[in-house]
Amino acid sequence: VREFYQNHGYIDVVVRDVRKERTSGGTLYIVIAIDEGPQYHVGKLSFVGYKATTQDKLRAVVKTKEGAVYSAKAIKDDAKAIADAYGSGGYVDLTVVPESSPPHGGLIDLTYRIDEGQRSYVDRINISGNTRTKDKVIRREVLIAPGDVFNTVRVETSKKRLENLGYFSKVDAFPVDTGVEGRKNLDLTVEEKRTGSLNFGAGFSTIDSLIGFVELNQGNFDITNWPAFTGGGQKFRIRLQGGTQRRDAEVTFIEPWFMDRPISVSLATYYHEADYLSSVYDQRSYGFSLDVRKALLPYLYGSIGYHFEDVDAFNVAIDATPELRAEIGPETKSTVSASLIYDTRDNPFITRRGERITYTWYVTGFPTGGTEHFYGFDVEASKYWHLPWDLILLVNSEVAGLDALDEQGNRLIKIYDRLFLGGSNNLRGFEYRDVGPKDQHGEPLGGQSMARTTVELTFPIVEKARGALFYDTGFVNVNPWDYNFNNIASDVGIGLRLDLPIGPLRIDYGIPIQKAGNSSGGKINFNVGYQF
Repeated sequence: VREFYQNHGYIDVVVRDVRKERTSGGTLYIVIAIDEGPQYHVGKLSFVGYKATTQDKLRAVVKTKEGAVYSAKAIKDDAKAIADAYGSGGYVDLTVVPESSPPHGGLIDLTYRIDEGQRSYVDRINISGNTRTKDKVIRREVLIAPGDVFNTVRVETSKKRLENLGYFSKVDAFPVDTGVEGRKNLDLTVEEKRTGSLNFGAGFSTIDSLIGFVELNQGNFDITNWPAFTGGGQKFRIRLQGGTQRRDAEVTFIEPWFMDRPISVSLATYYHEADYLSSVYDQRSYGFSLDVRKALLPYLYGSIGYHFEDVDAFNVAIDATPELRAEIGPETKSTVSASLIYDTRDNPFITRRGERITYTWYVTGFPTGGTEHFYGFDVEASKYWHLPWDLILLVNSEVAGLDALDEQGNRLIKIYDRLFLGGSNNLRGFEYRDVGPKDQHGEPLGGQSMARTTVELTFPIVEKARGALFYDTGFVNVNPWDYNFNNIASDVGIGLRLDLPIGPLRIDYGIPIQKAGNSSGGKINFNVGYQF
């Protein structure tokens, strides 16, 4: 309480008493007796000792202005801002001492006393403590090089980048004198931690039902370092999972710095069986993908990829309609894709502000072969606003479409590749894939044009628990480039978000408003992981 008052100008605040009082009804109150005293403001603001800059530039750096409420925290933050401004120019030995005058007439004069020291340049970068991780994996995260100005802001950013790798339990970065005036070494000391894991688990969702998995993961993999296979900064994962509705096997390898350049290359191979996609057939697919990704601008990166896949249906029900049977033959797909992703979110799990926009274009068949020949696109955008009382407003929209290439004539795209809506990931008031065209028995057939929007407001309940109010709307149409609203569906609902030790959980209850030919009532969705 004392610190709160002092940070709002009440420097002379006194907490005289703290006592407990209980009412006749049994309610316990904690009573804090406070003598606030007068509120002080900043009088004259001045800087002394500076040589490499001007007073106007220093005033622009600090947030505290003459006449502002006197705050010890704000003064400390401003001293740090001055140190960072000087540090970005190589003044490693800088000291900043705020000095306050005795109060007079409700005002306190504030002086920042600056000792700049000598401007420094980087001589050497020394790394120690890395017994497994290669030096180059560490050096490529460091944003300064020998000969550069010793930029302390870039050094601090480099330290955070190394911490974010997840390879080290501790990272220290500090300047060391070399004996040569204006030259300092940057010493990096790391403590390595385990980066491999073998995980077992089980889960349940309204789509997958009961499922179990085993996963082997190495976050600091090195394919060339036999037999330890660690230290190269690569990613490797093997995951096997199976349950009542699906069976999966995946192997993934990622090289984030291909040929020692900031280009990420990932290779994945997989096998999937899914029983939940349809009530009249099961689906099997296997294949591999190769993706290359590179940052283009701050918050913007692009990727190109190749994907080969074989898909077929099995366990087809005897009463499946001829219309559906014509859609579920075997197919081989050879797909080339390209994507642009713009992402400014402050946190990928519980995002409070920022946006993410993804545009993907792909072509299957020509000129890479395969039995299927079509092209398509997908554009998805999310915007987050952090409102008072820790409310988070999200607007998420997606538009997608696909069409056959000329050589296929007017033949529809096979059902494996069509677009669907409904379920826990989009229209939560409907069954999985239930929004859109159906056959005469009500079996979803999907379409070639799709658009949807979600508006969601989440609010805190207790720590690690948030409530949600949402509205979903969207449609799926049979023909390509058909974005009319004749068959639009929508729902409203409530939800609960829990951050548990086993991972984030989401529970939603959606009620259809516009049913678009569906007869379903309210729908409960249970899922592991946040939606967007």
